[in-house]
Amino acid sequence: MFFDAAGTLFHLKGSVADVYLTYAEKYGVVPSVQLKQAVNQAFRAAFQQAPPPVFAADDPVTLKHCERLWWFDLVHAVFYRVGMFEGFDDFFDEVFEAFSTGAHWRVIPETVSVLQDLKAKGYELGIISNFDTRLFTILRELGIRHYFDSVTISSLAGAVKPAPKIFQVAVEQHVIDPSEAVHVGDSFAEDVEGALAAGLHPVWLTQEPVERPQHEPVSIIRTLTELPRVLEAW
Repeated sequence: MFFDAAGTLFHLKGSVADVYLTYAEKYGVVPSVQLKQAVNQAFRAAFQQAPPPVFAADDPVTLKHCERLWWFDLVHAVFYRVGMFEGFDDFFDEVFEAFSTGAHWRVIPETVSVLQDLKAKGYELGIISNFDTRLFTILRELGIRHYFDSVTISSLAGAVKPAPKIFQVAVEQHVIDPSEAVHVGDSFAEDVEGALAAGLHPVWLTQEPVERPQHEPVSIIRTLTELPRVLEAW
């Protein structure tokens, strides 16, 4: 049983703009509703336009350096759009570290009870995420790392969801066939279509009023508490 991480098991407290502007205030940036909206919009645009966070690096120190540079370019692109300010480099150092701890993340209320139930039933649990190596610290600080037998991230797997490769890397760690695995996530493009392409059974976690896509074996749940019902039906 694989899970996406951010957006599925835990959420950001507030929005990306909330966090960015909290740290930018000390550098003279004056928060406003309009600026918050502009930062969120700029972040979405920059994130979509950024290259995949996949790097030709095996050494852990080099890999983390590459991840940091990738995020520096992205955050710089955000404030290039909405207004640059003096001290940006120092600001980035602070905000990058802030996102690497559990301080700005919140575990979704039902996450722990569902994970406990699945472990009690004998499931091996894993994470498949496009997050970077900071995810390991976040999971520990949120108190949920010990539930997972494997954690597969894009920068270590050399691929990002929805590419089949990252799912294959995760599955191989459990020595199973893809058809023996379930993947739960909140993104249709990354989690559902990616899992289908790799041969896993997808479960789409979404609170939007959607219908199950025709001709695709996709189960839809509104909260993780519905997951046992889906598994029983299978």
